[in-house]
Amino acid sequence: MKTAERIAVIGGGSWATAIVKLLCNTQEKVNWWMRSESAVAHIKQFKHNPKYLQSVEFNLDKLAVSTDLNHVIATADIVIIATPSAFLTEAFSAIPAGLFDGKIVFSAVKGIIPEYNAIPARFIHKTFGTPYDQIGIICGPCHAEEVALERLSYLTIACSNESIATKMADALACRYIKTTTSDDLFGTEISAVLKNVYALAAGICHGIGYGDNFQAVLISNAIQEIERFIDVVSPVHRDTKTSAYLGDLLVTAYSNFSRNRTFGFMIGKGYSVKSAQLEMNMIAEGYYATNSLTEMNKKFEVDMPILAAVYRILYGGISPVIEMKLLAEKLS
Repeated sequence: MKTAERIAVIGGGSWATAIVKLLCNTQEKVNWWMRSESAVAHIKQFKHNPKYLQSVEFNLDKLAVSTDLNHVIATADIVIIATPSAFLTEAFSAIPAGLFDGKIVFSAVKGIIPEYNAIPARFIHKTFGTPYDQIGIICGPCHAEEVALERLSYLTIACSNESIATKMADALACRYIKTTTSDDLFGTEISAVLKNVYALAAGICHGIGYGDNFQAVLISNAIQEIERFIDVVSPVHRDTKTSAYLGDLLVTAYSNFSRNRTFGFMIGKGYSVKSAQLEMNMIAEGYYATNSLTEMNKKFEVDMPILAAVYRILYGGISPVIEMKLLAEKLS
């Protein structure tokens, strides 16, 4: 469905690339900000992102790509932020006051801002002054790589304002993308952060040598942890067995496209955190989320043994073999 609003996408990675691909199906013009001048020049000349999802070819008649962040935001009505959470504070550090006034802002970050231990919705609200009813989240279950391949995928669009959620759902829906809406902004966003931690745990266990039977128990317990935590942080009625929660967890924990599962697998195989980060050359959001969520949970004191185990492995230097053996005794 075409709309009069101009939509801007902030970020140059695979998820930003996938979102731009989808928007070009329905929008007359899309603004796209990328930090890399060489990547912008490459797209303008060759019509595809040189580093991420290279198979995606863009219609440049529908795309305005730029390294001028202020201009891209200023000329848009709706802004989709798809920058890794670890770089979010730096990316927006120099924007002028009031640049986001009156704009609708969607997060496709799926991480937690480590400097503040804050979910993206809270960061957007506090940093830009955007009211919560003009903030939304785009979440899965969906991998950018399968969007590039045009495999049937599903997206959940969450916003407390139903008309805003519906508008974004229509903008992203196409032949191979089905969309649903939700009013559970905080629950879906926190769940999208937590599932990366559990994907790390799944990868660690796979690297150590645990099989499918144990993985099933691990993920069954993981969705229970998600439910316990989000019910305390945001106590509203929700069904965590739906795609936005359980589906997103499953695809992230099991898929070979999951960078968090890959990162965890390397840790389980004996890589140090630093060496795994260097080898991947990509951001695994679950690494930062593990520390931030552990800090957040000091306030809420929710029973989260899987989160605690991953934290001790990544930040406490405990052997993955020993820690997962202890965790296995707690799961049921």
